[in-house]
Amino acid sequence: MMEDFTPEPPRPLLRDLPEGDPYPVDALGPVLGGAARAIHEKIQAPLGMCAQSVLAAAALTVQGRRDVALPHGQARPLSCFFLSIAPSGERKSSCDSEALAPVRTYEQTLRAAYDEEEMTYRNEKEAWDACRQAILRGKKSGTIPDIRAKLDGLGPEPAPPLKPVIVCAEPTFEGLCRLYEEGRPSLGIFSAEGGQFIGGHGMSEENQLRTAAALSEVWDGQPITRVRGGTGTSVLPGRRLAMHMMTQPDVASRFLQNRVLGDQGLLSRFLVCAPAPAAGTRCFREPSDACRSALHTYERTIAGLLREPLPLAEGQRNELAPPVLGLSANARARLIPYIGEVEARLGPAGMYEAIRALANKLPEHAARLAAVLALVAYVHTDSVAANHMEAGIALADFYAGEAVRLHMAGHDDPDLRHAQRALDWLHTGWGKPVVMLANLYQSGPGSLRSAKDARRITRILEDHGWLVPIPGAEIDGARRKEAWRVVRG
Repeated sequence: MMEDFTPEPPRPLLRDLPEGDPYPVDALGPVLGGAARAIHEKIQAPLGMCAQSVLAAAALTVQGRRDVALPHGQARPLSCFFLSIAPSGERKSSCDSEALAPVRTYEQTLRAAYDEEEMTYRNEKEAWDACRQAILRGKKSGTIPDIRAKLDGLGPEPAPPLKPVIVCAEPTFEGLCRLYEEGRPSLGIFSAEGGQFIGGHGMSEENQLRTAAALSEVWDGQPITRVRGGTGTSVLPGRRLAMHMMTQPDVASRFLQNRVLGDQGLLSRFLVCAPAPAAGTRCFREPSDACRSALHTYERTIAGLLREPLPLAEGQRNELAPPVLGLSANARARLIPYIGEVEARLGPAGMYEAIRALANKLPEHAARLAAVLALVAYVHTDSVAANHMEAGIALADFYAGEAVRLHMAGHDDPDLRHAQRALDWLHTGWGKPVVMLANLYQSGPGSLRSAKDARRITRILEDHGWLVPIPGAEIDGARRKEAWRVVRG
């Protein structure tokens, strides 16, 4: 006699994100680490997100002041791109506001100076225009050499003051280029609502490759080339960009699984942190004196760094020419073995096989982070010390671990994410016990707009037990080749 058969229940498409390693806050040093803990105490956001925020603000502050030398002899910018993942209610905006407070204060100082300089500029420009017109319209201007001599004597056209902007939230490529032309050479894209940038015009399907290429180039320290119809091509060398996007898990998943951005190389330039949520564990408490002191030290340090003059190319007012920060002998002796350690983890079945693009850049990430920490400790240092390199490596290893964790949970698998969205639609938007293939690609989620895509996703849903095929199903009086019963848990 056959035993009763109990079908296997459906399996989750995405595993719960396993708990990650704690953020290595000690690696940030006393100023940044102290600030991260203080912000965590004050607003009770996840500690990893607080650490990301202060490290990103520090990278923004020092990126224009030095480049860092790598062991093979090439110099690299200190630009760093960060992505923090947290659901709603994790106080992303408050965290960002605390970390950027000294930057915003400095922007206010720049705006006040800009208002005064703008008035002076307008008067100088009008006077210059009037003199130029007088020369050109003069009845006795003389010969061409005479006119040219008078114009040369007039001097160059007055330049407008630089735009007093350091941080912007969601610029397009064109907007970023314009700001680099008219403003400061060291900028930051920081947004506590990173979905507005990730889902914005600059990252639309028709623009994302261009935007990604531009962001990758500026991360690499390459000149930005802007081609405009009618006005020709402009090249913007000596620019630096820091980024910190804070976004919700689903938006982050769509960003991290974007094959265009992955193939282009932009994703390997991001350092991602997805800390455990703090919601449900918080209760009000007054910030301690130690918390206030740590934040004051941080704000004073960042403000002092911002007041340091930027190293500019000769004869330029917004083109950087940063000196190269070398590695001390001990720092170099630590980074070179680390390059080999990372390489060993890249092979088949290696720890970093699944995150190969990021892992190939880990030593460079470590060097950049080490240089940021070194300059925060002493902006006039002439080399990266061994302790800062150790800290940079610890941070790079943490970010690699986060990338592996996200991959292992399937959160960066595009087909699994598409399947999850299809399942959500079947459970909340379809409402019928049976679904046909055409229903999925005609009425389902926007990512399933062809029979080929829908068939691939239904196979995944079948494999996980959420769809059960109905051979020869009769629906609406007709036999259907491809139909499934929807399992609802």
